[in-house]
Amino acid sequence: MTYHTLKIGSVATSKTEVVDILKAWLALSLAFAFIYSGASILGGSISNVFSLPFLILFVISLFTAGLGFLLHELSHKFVAQRYGCVAEFRAWDQMILLALGLAIFVGFIFAAPGAVMISGMVTRRENGIISVAGAMTNYLLGLLFLGVGFLYPFLKPITAIGFGINMWLGLFNMIPFGPLDGLKVFHWNKIVWLGMVAVGGYFVFFLR
Repeated sequence: MTYHTLKIGSVATSKTEVVDILKAWLALSLAFAFIYSGASILGGSISNVFSLPFLILFVISLFTAGLGFLLHELSHKFVAQRYGCVAEFRAWDQMILLALGLAIFVGFIFAAPGAVMISGMVTRRENGIISVAGAMTNYLLGLLFLGVGFLYPFLKPITAIGFGINMWLGLFNMIPFGPLDGLKVFHWNKIVWLGMVAVGGYFVFFLR
């Protein structure tokens, strides 16, 4: 892979990566705004998008889903670079359209707008660690939102969304299928994969 590298502080990136991250960030935030507002064509409530609550949810999603998405991808990038690899995020336009389409039509989100592309030699263990870093970051960020909500109850309308989105992103990425992180983690260490699924499943389905 050939990159025209830019430096933002100590972070190596490129104009293409920055544009792709912003594009995926906006699309994922919009998709989550549809989910949390209950606006969908199938549900007959698509008109909700023309309301102030939808706009507020979109702004909240930019911060909660956007932060979760950004830190998820950056964790992959930084761990891969630690192993001596070149790593940059690339958006998948088809998956972005799928995420938006599912959210708009049926109120479900398939959160895979892109991935960090890695160039370099890594072992199965290193690849597994790179892959699990994203979901682990989402879980930790979700717990941070949960803690802030307990400490500052007036922020719960925001922190509850941040908690839910990040736990869902972490669990979703542990699905052992196709390009998702879960397949690489599963191939590396099934016990680690099972533990990550158990943690995410508990927070997503049992802790309300």
